[in-house]
Amino acid sequence: MDNFEFYNPTKIVFGKGVENQVGAETAKYAKKVLIHFGGGSAIKSGLLDRVRASLKSAGVEFVELGGVQPNPRVTLVREGIELCRKENISFILAVGGGSVIDSAKAIGVGVPVSHDVWDFYEYTKTPEKMLDIGVVLTIPAAGSESSPSSVVSNEEKQLKRGLTNEIMRPRFAFMNPELTFTLPAYQTACGAADIMAHIMERYFTNTKNVEFTDRLCESGLKTIINNVPHVLEN
Repeated sequence: MDNFEFYNPTKIVFGKGVENQVGAETAKYAKKVLIHFGGGSAIKSGLLDRVRASLKSAGVEFVELGGVQPNPRVTLVREGIELCRKENISFILAVGGGSVIDSAKAIGVGVPVSHDVWDFYEYTKTPEKMLDIGVVLTIPAAGSESSPSSVVSNEEKQLKRGLTNEIMRPRFAFMNPELTFTLPAYQTACGAADIMAHIMERYFTNTKNVEFTDRLCESGLKTIINNVPHVLEN
């Protein structure tokens, strides 16, 4: 028998239209937040407007920072850190997928410290506190909505680095599966491949006596293989 610890405090709110409830949940943590998002899809789909309306109805003020790209850049992270400090932000709401969430986590750990946030990703410093973050998820893929990890790219150094720390888990994640209906087929396929890659990372392990989790991994992979083609057709 192997001893282990399991810890995942992220609250999951799943279902149709749940993004309309995000304001009430966010208000439990802060009265002024940063909405962090990517490109135009959150705007064109009306999702960002619904999130704004929910925050306003709960009495939560907000400022916004968009522009997150796939493989989030540390330059935008630094911009977010300065914005949070200037506006006295105490909570970050990530509206998007894994890249947006990872960028939000990086901003969150960078705000409380005086040194450059990239020091964490160079492993010369260890984060000890951060701004709380929440998530409105738009694509199933990386699982960053409940993980303690963040991956950020440094364009100047041409490096892509990951950081893992338990304080980086989001407080909550709102998941409306209907938000995935408008995803381009390419993004849906990329998300499926990402999920499979993460499952296989756990499946091909040197740890012994993991038959139960092996079966869970196999079930997850088979479910994706069987269903993603139908999703892409529709």
